[in-house]
Order: sequence, then C-alpha cells, then structure tokens
Amino acid sequence: METERLLEEFTAAAREVFGPPLTGVYLHGSLAMGCFCPGASDVDLIVVTAAPPADGDKLAFLRRVLDLSGQTPGGIEMSVVLRKHCERFVYPTPYELHVSPAHLARAQADPAAFVRRMHGTDRDLAAHFTVLRQRGRALWGAPILQVFGPVPAEDYLDSIFRDVEDAPEAVLQKPVYTLLNLCRVLAFLEEGGCLSKEEGGRWALARLPEELRPPVACALRCYAAGREMERAADLVPFASSMLARIKALRAQKQGL
Repeated sequence: METERLLEEFTAAAREVFGPPLTGVYLHGSLAMGCFCPGASDVDLIVVTAAPPADGDKLAFLRRVLDLSGQTPGGIEMSVVLRKHCERFVYPTPYELHVSPAHLARAQADPAAFVRRMHGTDRDLAAHFTVLRQRGRALWGAPILQVFGPVPAEDYLDSIFRDVEDAPEAVLQKPVYTLLNLCRVLAFLEEGGCLSKEEGGRWALARLPEELRPPVACALRCYAAGREMERAADLVPFASSMLARIKALRAQKQGL
C-alpha cells in the first residue's frame, strides 16, 4: 500500500474506533524525518486519547492496525497514550496499547489476550516524543506542541542510551540499525540535536577518525538499499569502541 494511503487509513481507523476522546494521531520516526526506506523501515505512530480506551475499543483498533501493518513491508509501530502523560511528561511513560513488528506474532495469535496484557510504561516514548516535538507531523487533531510538553534532556538521553547499551551483542543481530543508532546517540552527546539514523551516520562520516568510517559508510549504503550488512562479527570492535565513547560522554554530562 502507498504510504500516504496507509496513514490516511490508520487515522480513519483511530477516529472511527476512539471517537470524541481522540486527541490526535501523530507521525514520528524515519517517515517524518525524510529517510524512510520503503522496503525496510517501519511506520512510527502515536495515538493520543483524552481518556483510557475500553478494552473492546483497543481490540477493535488493534485488529485494524494488524491488517494495515501487513500491507507495508516494514510494518507499523504504534502506541496509544493518554494526553495527560504527553502534556506533563512522565518517565517512564505510561501507555494504553503498543504494537510493533516485534510483537506481531503474539498479537495475531490472540488479539484479545494481547490487549489485556500490552499496557504499562515504555522508556522509548521519551525519544519518540522528542522527535515529535522537533520533527513530527500531526496527521489529525490538535497541534503537536499543544499536546506534547517538553521532555527533559536527561530522560531523552536515558531513553536513547538504553537503545544502544547492548550494542556489542545487538550488532550481531541488527548491524545496520545498531551502527547507525550508535552514531546518532554519539552525535546528540557531542553536539545536541535530534537526528535520524541516516543523519547520524552522515554526521559520523564527517567527524569520526578515518579508520572508523568504513563500517559507517557500509551501514549507510545498506540502509539506503534496505538490506543488512554481512560479516556482522567483524563489527563488534567498532560497536564496543563507540559504546565506550558514549558512556564516557554520558558520565561527563551527569557529572560522574
């Protein structure tokens, strides 16, 4: 399905299922930041409601999302969040429903049970809300800055650090994602700003020592082509070196 049509149908589903309590539907991630890879990237969305949705409504919406997720190669990652937790940011952030490609099999196997279990808190939402405030897109509803309050820098940093703290192991499974993620976390620590994975890689190519640039250049080529890198085991030293640099800079910022 063409991406804009997918966004329209997702938004229509949210409006139909949640009705008047729906505050808005918001796009973040690679599609909002201009580096979406149609063959590999997922579509990242946040749905905001004024009141907790009933399990029946969450189930109805989940079924619509699962259908739409099957129509885009990278799938859909989305969370339903209460407006009060967006306006006055809470960390880790409570959510009412979450689904992603990683949860797809469980959600499809027993949607009702999935809805009953899939709620709690998610530290990733600090990063998602930060991207939304800086570079997101409102698909329907209230303007972004009226809904999403500031995310403290320390919460954003904790959120993105947790996404790379296992990099030497993760690079064996998801080398492209892991390498480019390390680059954008390092970019934030050194210069600030909210970069996409692709932008983080390009930042690293311009600033890392020459001997560290080839893995980044390869990751960028693979990202653009929608494929994974080969010989992932050879990337462990790079991931370990980048993680050590990130930890040192994080400690400096925290005054440790």
